[in-house]
Amino acid sequence: MSTTTLSVPCCVGTRISVRRRGRVKAIPPRAALVEAKPRPAQPLSGGDGGASVALLRVRDSSSSAPSSRDRADDMQAEARAMARAANASVYSPELLATKYGSRPIKVVSRALEIFAGLGYFAFNLWLDQVKGQLDQNQRQRAVQLRKTLTRLGPTFVKIGQGLSTRPDLCPPQYLEELSQLQDALPTFPDAEAFSCIERELGCPLDSIYSTISASPIAAASLGQVYKAQLKYSGKVVAVKVQRPGIEEAIGLDFYLIRGLGFLINKYVDIISSDVVALIDEFARRVYQELNYVQEGQNARRFKKLYADKEDVLVPDIFWDYTSGKVLTMEWVEGVKLNEQDAIERQGLKVLDLVNTGIQCSLRQLLEYGYFHADPHPGNLLATPDGKLAFLDFGMMSETPEQARSAIIGHVVHMVNRDYEAMARDYYALDFLSPSVDVSPIVPALRNFFDDALNSTVSELNFKTIVDGLGAVLYQYPFNVPAYYALILRSLTVLEGLALYADPNFKVLAASYPYFAKRLLTDPNPYLRDALIELLFKDGRFRWNRLENLLVQGKKDSDFNAKDALQPVLKLLLGADGEELRVLVIKEAVRVTEAIILGSVVESYNSIPDVIRTLVFNFSATGPLVMNSAEQESMLELRAQVFRIWELLQSSDNFDPSILQPILQVLQEPEARSLGGRVVGGITQRLAARLLQQVLRDPPTVASPTP
Repeated sequence: MSTTTLSVPCCVGTRISVRRRGRVKAIPPRAALVEAKPRPAQPLSGGDGGASVALLRVRDSSSSAPSSRDRADDMQAEARAMARAANASVYSPELLATKYGSRPIKVVSRALEIFAGLGYFAFNLWLDQVKGQLDQNQRQRAVQLRKTLTRLGPTFVKIGQGLSTRPDLCPPQYLEELSQLQDALPTFPDAEAFSCIERELGCPLDSIYSTISASPIAAASLGQVYKAQLKYSGKVVAVKVQRPGIEEAIGLDFYLIRGLGFLINKYVDIISSDVVALIDEFARRVYQELNYVQEGQNARRFKKLYADKEDVLVPDIFWDYTSGKVLTMEWVEGVKLNEQDAIERQGLKVLDLVNTGIQCSLRQLLEYGYFHADPHPGNLLATPDGKLAFLDFGMMSETPEQARSAIIGHVVHMVNRDYEAMARDYYALDFLSPSVDVSPIVPALRNFFDDALNSTVSELNFKTIVDGLGAVLYQYPFNVPAYYALILRSLTVLEGLALYADPNFKVLAASYPYFAKRLLTDPNPYLRDALIELLFKDGRFRWNRLENLLVQGKKDSDFNAKDALQPVLKLLLGADGEELRVLVIKEAVRVTEAIILGSVVESYNSIPDVIRTLVFNFSATGPLVMNSAEQESMLELRAQVFRIWELLQSSDNFDPSILQPILQVLQEPEARSLGGRVVGGITQRLAARLLQQVLRDPPTVASPTP
């Protein structure tokens, strides 16, 4: 295939370095890459009855790399891969109920196994607390938990992977142990893996690869990965092979967990969400991970949407060597994102990479709605050239279009402390039925966020908001959609990774430039209304809000000054824009007055007192009828408008044509009427000021003292 980037497979987070001239070196070499030699292939199963193959040799390849394929060939290769995965399993609660409902002994046995494993750990933890040895035995308990989750199988390994990214939930020693669940799990026999490759791809191993590692490079919850070189193209690839019997293991676990979900729905009142629906959504995602062709399609779609950025890398798929249980991808060189020391030794900064991940995740969640739902450190690699590589595309999800805008609006309403609008957002987010009255929720939101937001958004972290909202809203009839639970997981994982490098890191502070940019430039009606709500309050334009949005929006690399405020301009000319036009006319008159009169006041104040007394016969109030507070307010407004213009001018992509939309506005019939109303308002205000100045009492001159 016509791929040029060397890469690591989707589930691998091995520490690897690359030399600039294309030579690959693993650190440390967990499995040797076997040299190709012109001799017959060694049998897959030796005389040890199926033990791992110590050394595998395959015939040398004499073929040169093929020419580039066109899109049609690639589609045909993908179609063949889909045919090989035609019998892949899908999640069906009904089939699981039928299958395990008639096997009570197996179900009870597994339930006891889970209860015994987790119960024994909980009992030891309780004993440590009673004896006052929690800190002393922390390492021992962390090892015990890791081993327990590993022993209980893939479903519980995934739970451990989630915990391994939460330094705010787990002590450091637990994090260190649980992080081993990301790519250092027990392996299954290599002979079984090689046999699976041959069976799935329908070819002898030596006809596919010129070399392949004798043992796995890494092992994850659902499969293990080998490093290989394709025979006919010479490309270095990663080959992920599914664990045998994995469907049976996770099927039984989900049957039991779903039964627990029914009990929670029925008897646990404090949980208002449909737990069974959340379990079903998670189970569907896990079953999708079992179909490696689906994972390959996910990777291709993700690459098309998000790898247009120079700092994001997504590996390519080799469809001719992919099936339902075998996935072949480019090999990515990199270091896991939670290995801070190794990253810094390459001259990179973890927080820069985390920020790249956050910005990419915001695009995933809020632009296209297609997002990576499992970004644990084993699936995020820092490449030597500073790129962030996304791996493992088995668990993906989508954000509904309506919810994307509602999430942005919700953040804006939160920052603006508009709790009535926040409460209404829950309709668009599908948290609440339209029949539910949100007015009782508003005081609860106000009590929580007035405290949480007592300074700035930069002091908030994502966990604070999630925990606070959970405490506030559990008493109301909220239903958390399944996609939203995956969004929370995705964002909390990224925040957890950031906390490794900086305990004070705040995801919301890093995200706000993106929100500001979208709010200023997106024509979506929901966001347009949110912007107007933010900028106008009680009939006055809040210039400080606009200035803050521009300051934050400029921090986003994609901010375009030319597009800023276009949504408001479009609404201004719309058929429904009369109410906004009245506000804009009023504000335009006020700003013009501030600029003109502010300039007069500023010029007057710059004149020396002696000359001022001789030339002007003004009282101490100044050249116009204004008290000092009014003058100060006018000068501040003028300064603020000038600062905003400077912000627009200092934008990297500033172009004087930013004024073109305004000039176009002036050509429209409605706009000419609008301009006339503005000019008329300014004329009236200045005439009134001048009349006041002329008619005011002359200043009193003090009589000379005899």
